Amino acid sequence: MREGFDPVAELARIRTEQPVYPMPIPGGQTVYLVTRYHDVRAVLGDHERFSNDFGNVIGLGSTQEDPGGLGFRDPPEHTRLRRFLTPEFTMRRLRRLEPRIEAMVEEYLDKMEAKGSPADLVESFALPIPSLVVCELLGVPYEERADFLKLSTNRFDFTAGPEASLQAVNDAMTYLIDLVARERRNPGDGLLGQLLRDHGDELDDRTLASMADGILTGGHDTSTSMLALGTLWLMENPEQAAKVREVDGYVVELIEELLRYMTVVQVAFPRFAREDLELEGQLIKKGELVLCSLAAANRDPNLGDDMDEVRPHRDTARSHLSFGHGIHRCVGAPLAQMEMRIAFPALLRRFPGLHVAGEVPFRPLAIVHGVEKLPVAW
Repeated sequence: MREGFDPVAELARIRTEQPVYPMPIPGGQTVYLVTRYHDVRAVLGDHERFSNDFGNVIGLGSTQEDPGGLGFRDPPEHTRLRRFLTPEFTMRRLRRLEPRIEAMVEEYLDKMEAKGSPADLVESFALPIPSLVVCELLGVPYEERADFLKLSTNRFDFTAGPEASLQAVNDAMTYLIDLVARERRNPGDGLLGQLLRDHGDELDDRTLASMADGILTGGHDTSTSMLALGTLWLMENPEQAAKVREVDGYVVELIEELLRYMTVVQVAFPRFAREDLELEGQLIKKGELVLCSLAAANRDPNLGDDMDEVRPHRDTARSHLSFGHGIHRCVGAPLAQMEMRIAFPALLRRFPGLHVAGEVPFRPLAIVHGVEKLPVAW
């Protein structure tokens, strides 16, 4: 849980007093919450002693269908699947998307300006941009992008209840499986087409659709939250907004520190102990669940002074765990950074007088921290 931008005070207390914190859950199980930076980094980097396999979740009594993607996979299957994706997320490959992302940002800024002040920045800007970037990346046809935008946003709209969100996930998977089948017949220029050209005989349609869905899940809500929260922070810190607007390249360092400070993904994918082990004096038995608090780890005072403040040039800015660590570090991190690097300066230059224009409701409880809406005016 959070209080505005900050993790709740209880999390800092746990990090100090009992950094591997046992939490009983229904069914007689215990979850161990890991909160210190070096412990979190150690767990995330140790796939020999900790498993990500979704089968462990089933073992806890969950009836949820396997979501697919990389986050719930162990080597060697994780290694096999990631090997296909990694080349597509190098900066050299992603640079071909840069002009399109710039054009999308300008298009939605034009729409905001034409509609006039005030506006909800989430609805008008922070929500559609990441979805359309995923469309461009995957190769979703232009004429289908409006419908895909609805599919991708509905899955993160929890106001209609969990059943509606789950239905949206199923609808998105149905669409993606159909898209993969069409791409297999006639590969396009996007990531799906490229993977089918290079590895089509190694990937069945559902596996590839699950990989695409993982990219959507990992790159949509997180980027939306960072664009919204980052803009909110910049409006509350006008001297920093001025530097982003006026100083070329300044936004790059600021983004890394904002990623650490915001830590929108509050906990990493669950890990399960492969064997009995000890962590900070706490015994964790084979099969027990370990949750790593990225929000607590990124604010750990052992990393430096004033970790509850934004300091763009701090030495540890780039050592944050907001994208995870180890073999499961977010493969789409360079794309997310590119989106923010383009979006923040463009937004602030278009609307130099941008300011908050109403109450900002933060999400009360969510794995991905963010705001429900962001009323702004200029």
